[in-house]
Amino acid sequence: MSVQIRNNVRVRGSGPATLVFAHGFGCDQHMWRLVEPAFSESYQTILFDVVGCGKSDLSAYEVARYSTLKGYAQDIVEIINEFASGPVIFVGHSVSAMAGVIAANMRPSLIGAHVMVGPSPSYINDGDYFGGFSREDIDSLLETLESNYLGWSSSMAPAIMGAPGQPHLGVELTNSFCQTDPDIAKRFARVTFLSDNRSDVAKLQAPALIIQSSEDIIAPVEVGQYLHKVIPDNRLEVIENMGHCPHLSAPDLCINAIQSFIESVQSRIADAG
Repeated sequence: MSVQIRNNVRVRGSGPATLVFAHGFGCDQHMWRLVEPAFSESYQTILFDVVGCGKSDLSAYEVARYSTLKGYAQDIVEIINEFASGPVIFVGHSVSAMAGVIAANMRPSLIGAHVMVGPSPSYINDGDYFGGFSREDIDSLLETLESNYLGWSSSMAPAIMGAPGQPHLGVELTNSFCQTDPDIAKRFARVTFLSDNRSDVAKLQAPALIIQSSEDIIAPVEVGQYLHKVIPDNRLEVIENMGHCPHLSAPDLCINAIQSFIESVQSRIADAG
């Protein structure tokens, strides 16, 4: 199967670097519609659907391959190898930010810089580490999701989105969750919420921008502060936003942060590339 069909890859624009946009759990590439066009006039951009989401080829989903984030990271490696031109800036939302980190550690020269939107290396509190949830919280969340996925989606999606002044975005995320194959979504949820990528982010060598919402029930500010401490080369940008999807609820702030970051690292990643 071709990579393009498997991940419904779309390539737009051209320029001195390639921005690869990767969506989070239960979403698809359409979630980048308010951010990606700001870059496709000056850069090549790549949009894709994670296998099991959007218009990806569901027949490509293999339980063994996608039982950890390494399978998703391998897909990212293959997409970049086939479609990217010039230095790569990987823009990952939520769990896909961690898949991008794993891909970069698998192939250190693959990605020149990372933009992480609402990232979390681990959702579970552990000693001094605050991920936002106890193990019991996560077990309860997964139990509810597995027993009543549509009901879970209807109640959780608006809370995850936040954006109280933009209720249509909560409806959109609910619909996106509900359109995802339930069996695949349940497995992807376990991979997302039970992964611990703290050792992976500490190994990251490329520069990174962490975009952190000021209020986020999924990835609280403490998580952004943790990443700022452990990633060797990074910038933390806390933006005024309530919710886990600032690329939808506060797109202009995200665009400004990404543009400023690219300007600050462009010469470095060009030399590295």
